Amino acid sequence: MTHSQSSPSFENILNLEGVSKELVHQLPEGSDIWQNLKQAIATSSGFKRWRLERSVDGKFNSLSLDTLVRSYLRETLETLAY
Repeated sequence: MTHSQSSPSFENILNLEGVSKELVHQLPEGSDIWQNLKQAIATSSGFKRWRLERSVDGKFNSLSLDTLVRSYLRETLETLAY
């Protein structure tokens, strides 16, 4: 599994330079910003690929979209930090 490629649509949605991992946890679940951002991320090809890669073991299948997007962002930010 490689994390060196990011989806162009994801990069257009978020400019992740200088964004800390803590920001992922600071957006309240009910905020309009978070809801719109979550939907945009969920429709991106990068997120869809990430989710497909993790659906093999089944542990992500029962998680909410909110939890999935937060996990995706956390992993993406950790990868970009390297």
